[in-house]
Amino acid sequence: MFYTNKKVLVTGGSGFVGTAIVKQLLESGAHVRIPVRNRKPVIVHPNIETMQADLSIHEECVKAATGVEYVFHAAGAVAAAAVNATNPMSAITSNLVLTVRMLEAAWQTGVDRFLLFSSSTAYPAADHAVKEEEMWGGPTYPFYFGYGWMRRYLERIAEFVGQKSSLKIALVRPTAVYGPWDNFDSHSGHVIPALIKRALEKENPFVVWGTGDEVRDFLFIDDLARGCLTMLEKHACCDPVNIGYGSAVTIKQIVEIILRETGHDSAKVSYDSTKPVAIPFRMVDITKSQKLFKFKPSVSLEQGLIATIGWYLDSIKKPA
Repeated sequence: MFYTNKKVLVTGGSGFVGTAIVKQLLESGAHVRIPVRNRKPVIVHPNIETMQADLSIHEECVKAATGVEYVFHAAGAVAAAAVNATNPMSAITSNLVLTVRMLEAAWQTGVDRFLLFSSSTAYPAADHAVKEEEMWGGPTYPFYFGYGWMRRYLERIAEFVGQKSSLKIALVRPTAVYGPWDNFDSHSGHVIPALIKRALEKENPFVVWGTGDEVRDFLFIDDLARGCLTMLEKHACCDPVNIGYGSAVTIKQIVEIILRETGHDSAKVSYDSTKPVAIPFRMVDITKSQKLFKFKPSVSLEQGLIATIGWYLDSIKKPA
């Protein structure tokens, strides 16, 4: 197997996406290094090595990357609608600094392969499933102007590093993801975990930002992690690839499933169109990933939501 006995660095390995990647790397026989600053990894395993590191500092990035063959760079900040509306620079600054530092360190230490996350927020607005070649066909959606252009810029930096060095880079453009270990904070979390938390708290009336007609392409986190492992193995050539679910649902449909599965379907639901909700339609075309490495989501939206609700219920029952 490709990852068996390989030394792999997972930045952000204590976070949402990083934890799912670590889990699948361990199942694939890898030895995983996780740089730690503020929180410890949630997975305990003899093949995990942790080390204290501040990845905004070049020397500590070099230390983290020394001796590893592959890097999955999952450290950084996400841009939830509420956070993007109140402090739009926070996610931009964090992602720029950490990503550029880690690319430089990987180049300097002779890492063989590096997976970098771009984002579907960098695409222009569209009323259809966007393909990879559409990225540069127009401006980002206005709400994502700063964050989306930051992701575009990081893709160009990755291309530069790929051209100037022997580092093989996989460029992933993921859709919206959800699942266990997500951020369930009502203010800073993304839509699905925030809705789950509020539904379990039995909020009534149940107020949802937007009209409910917004369309999204949600992917369960385990499917994203599996797609990322496969892409680093089979397509690390600085050629961006969408990884998504391949079909879309409205926020109203998401709300209906969550309220039903949390036993809160008697709540009065109201939609507040005055609140920020980002882009009205976002879906990615996954034809390229299907052709390149036969990517296909294995978890349906309903299965994923039920699993996520169950995980969160278990997590809040555990003692702190």
